[in-house]
Amino acid sequence: MTGTIVDVPGIRVGHAQNEAALTGCSVVLLEKPSVCGVDVRGSAPGTRETDLLDPLNLVSVVHAICLSGGSAYGLDAASGVMQYLEEKGIGLDVGYGVVPIVPAAVLFDLAVGDYRVRPDRQMGYQAALAASSETVAQGNVGAGTGASVGKLNGFAHAMKSGLGSASLTLPSGLVIGALVAVNAVGHVVEPKTGVILAGPRDERGEIRNSMDMMLQHAFSPIPPGTNTTIAVVASNAKLTKAQAQKVAQMAHDGLARTIRPIHTMYDGDTIFAVATDEVGAAVDLVGALSADVLAEAVIQAVKAAKEAGGLPAWSSYDS
Repeated sequence: MTGTIVDVPGIRVGHAQNEAALTGCSVVLLEKPSVCGVDVRGSAPGTRETDLLDPLNLVSVVHAICLSGGSAYGLDAASGVMQYLEEKGIGLDVGYGVVPIVPAAVLFDLAVGDYRVRPDRQMGYQAALAASSETVAQGNVGAGTGASVGKLNGFAHAMKSGLGSASLTLPSGLVIGALVAVNAVGHVVEPKTGVILAGPRDERGEIRNSMDMMLQHAFSPIPPGTNTTIAVVASNAKLTKAQAQKVAQMAHDGLARTIRPIHTMYDGDTIFAVATDEVGAAVDLVGALSADVLAEAVIQAVKAAKEAGGLPAWSSYDS
């Protein structure tokens, strides 16, 4: 087992990034069409094909999920994933070829690196091409390449974050995994210790508590839509489309345990929940454990990140 989302049978992950421009995308490819739900909690989301995932709507399965930097521009990366799948003959058979179903969500990383370079169709295609069941690379890769946290004292005093993944396997055979790109306006805290791992820094470089800054009204104006944490939680459970949506809702608790504040007017927090239909499991169990695994993935995203774009990372302070 890798300890990452690819431990869930039928899941592959691929990344592509521009390390000079500090942006990228990540793709979760599904070996077979799988049930998917979504829950959007942040007030500044950038998404694609999320209405389709409503349990009331017709299509019940997806073929891949794309997480990307680049703000709304980055949604174009999903077109490259569709191109890759169409070439493989994978998609919804509509009688005139296939239409791959690829929901997507983006985060804002234009303030890091070169804002003129964004994930596009070609980058999405490359990420899909690179997808494998090998241990998922973490930190400054894929959708986490330009991710940052702690913006309440201005972007110059933020910290570098990244992409993280985690998994859990039960004796019953149930496997749950998570993949997350952490780009929050708030700080990231380790739930077990209460230690702030990354967040806004003061003039001396010390990490501050975002909530204290808000209570004291000691924070800088935040441009709208400049944050967002996006994630995929996956399991090999047998779930309906409505149950997958419930898992996505419950998984947000993992963000609430690790990111303060969360789901703000400046974040577009979005979680997709995928189920690959192998093991019978109660939806409440899958949802509760998905929150646990996602919380661990958030911590991994911060701890795996490296200094970039003039921003220090947790590793800069831990060494």
